[in-house]
Amino acid sequence: MKTIAIILAAGKGTRMKSKLPKVLHKAGGRTMLAQVLHQVRSAGIDDCCIVVGHGAEEVRQSLPRAENLHFALQMPQLGTGHCVQQALPHIPADCEAALIVCGDTPLLTAETLQNMQEEFCKTGVDGLILTAQMPDPTGYGRIIRSNNGSVSEIVEEKDATPAQKAITEINTGAYIFKFPVLKNALARLTNNNAQGEYYLTDVIKIIAADGGNIDSFTTPDPVETTGVNDRTQLAFAAAELYRRKARELMLAGVTLINPAACYIDQQVTVGQDTVIYPGCQLRGDTHIGANCVIDSDCIITDSILGAGCHLTKCVLTQAAVGDNANIGPFAYLRPGTKLGNNVKIGDFAEIKNSVIGDGSKVPHLSYIGDTDMGGGVNIGCGTITCNYDGVSKHRTTIGDDVFIGSNTNLIAPVTVGTGAFIGAGSTITREVAPGALAVERSHQKEVKGWAEKKSPKALAAKKAAK
Repeated sequence: MKTIAIILAAGKGTRMKSKLPKVLHKAGGRTMLAQVLHQVRSAGIDDCCIVVGHGAEEVRQSLPRAENLHFALQMPQLGTGHCVQQALPHIPADCEAALIVCGDTPLLTAETLQNMQEEFCKTGVDGLILTAQMPDPTGYGRIIRSNNGSVSEIVEEKDATPAQKAITEINTGAYIFKFPVLKNALARLTNNNAQGEYYLTDVIKIIAADGGNIDSFTTPDPVETTGVNDRTQLAFAAAELYRRKARELMLAGVTLINPAACYIDQQVTVGQDTVIYPGCQLRGDTHIGANCVIDSDCIITDSILGAGCHLTKCVLTQAAVGDNANIGPFAYLRPGTKLGNNVKIGDFAEIKNSVIGDGSKVPHLSYIGDTDMGGGVNIGCGTITCNYDGVSKHRTTIGDDVFIGSNTNLIAPVTVGTGAFIGAGSTITREVAPGALAVERSHQKEVKGWAEKKSPKALAAKKAAK
């Protein structure tokens, strides 16, 4: 059955107290809208129409362009029924069914949406409402059924009688309809209510009055139907997404020492037998290999780690790391960093936009920026590449098997040839030939007896004696 998804994302989200459109707030590493879209597509529905309104252009720009992704504008916002009406011109004539979901329900799962579609196709009903059984249904629309068991209408809390308020089956705001039936009912919506709005829930009553058959599909987990209207609900949704991700990884063979204390975004992948300690944050498009140890308090964003790496208290952003790297503690890998296999980056070392070859070591207290470094290089403590001249950035090139002594300054652009040695405390401004020893420092001078005459203690003693 050819199905299109309509995602309602036009609302301002006043209760979020934010200039950002509500659906662009993030939970679990994705915007709520991106998370809903991901689940819809994972359920097998590729064609989607997103109805935007408040912050329309910002919402559009938040998603990559695709042929099967369309946007409709709802302006002004005149209710949920009016919102769906705006999508109609973007729906192809051969569409057979429409799935409607809200862009602020990030906990919906692809499994539930897939099961809902299968039930819809199997039963042949005109419409199917995703419902949940709530022990306390206060605030939700109640599902009202006719004598034959089909759904006749949805009654909102403020309009419900005491008997209807006792009903625990509630509307979650997700539906699937035969598209011709939905289109016909949408054309007959009215705004004869106190708010003067067109309600999507009125479609149910119209279809039922025409003799159509509306049924419900009840999710086994009411939590996934949670809508987000303020930041407390956003935090709840994020915590649930992190919990699900932790469970998914552990079932796939990853050890989380304390799952509740790890924050792993939805897109992240982690290899088997990797161990992740508490306090770690794995963000964005991050991919961790097998048999790694990610020690406490690491923050890794949009980065790739090979197998067998060991990280301790470090920050990686848009970095790529080969196998068996040892990084930290307190190392900082900035965008554009590419490490080969068996590389060591030690404490208080910062690497930026640099390529570091297999087996090279930057053990501690160094800055390596805009550098192409070969394999087998040893960088002494306190070494820096001086890559910025106040106007432009320049690159440093270091060949294989180079030894650079402590407290060396490499003034870019400069090249150090393969197998070269640089003496500690040198400031290198010219090319160093392969295999050469470069030393650049002044001769050591010594003033005998200086401590007895000119040291601070000696001067103070003279002053006190006067």
